[in-house]
Amino acid sequence: MIRTRHLLAAALGFGLAACASEPAHYYTLLAPAAAQADAAAPAPFDFELVPVAIPAQVDQPQLVIRQGGQGVAPLSGERWIAPLADEVRAALSADLARALHARDATGLPGSGKPRLRIKVDLRRFDSAPGDYALVEAAWSVRQLQGDAMLACTAQLREPVGPGYDALVAGHQRALARLAAQIARVAGPVAAGQAPACPQ
Repeated sequence: MIRTRHLLAAALGFGLAACASEPAHYYTLLAPAAAQADAAAPAPFDFELVPVAIPAQVDQPQLVIRQGGQGVAPLSGERWIAPLADEVRAALSADLARALHARDATGLPGSGKPRLRIKVDLRRFDSAPGDYALVEAAWSVRQLQGDAMLACTAQLREPVGPGYDALVAGHQRALARLAAQIARVAGPVAAGQAPACPQ
């Protein structure tokens, strides 16, 4: 009996040690920097990207994945390197700066250039490994020194292969597409125009 208890305790100890030693994997939504910046002229305006709102269901340190129609599961060993809202904002800021050839001047003093304020609220951030990465957002662009403003919505779905690296890369592509939609109308809004929402 004592021997059995010792064996059970040892097995439990080995099991806990195995769980504790399983390494966590960390992911970022920031896409790798381009090897070489293109030589396009800088935009005649700066932009501010306010903090991004994300759904409470995915506001976790872990990746949260879809399981079937209604189920979701946080993955204890697969984590974001920073809070998801910060990851999304950083990715969008970098994508917008690249697409617009403008700087994100959030929190910086004025440079003499006109400034746009960009707001993004994520309504959905769905992750289905081996299937798709989906981002649904409401976003707006407005002049800080004028009245021009545009508010739009977008749903962007990217097919993904197996594995969590592919899933995160799918979200990177979806966010880059969202930034491209915003960039498409930012110039006209900065010029005081009222463009249509991108399709």
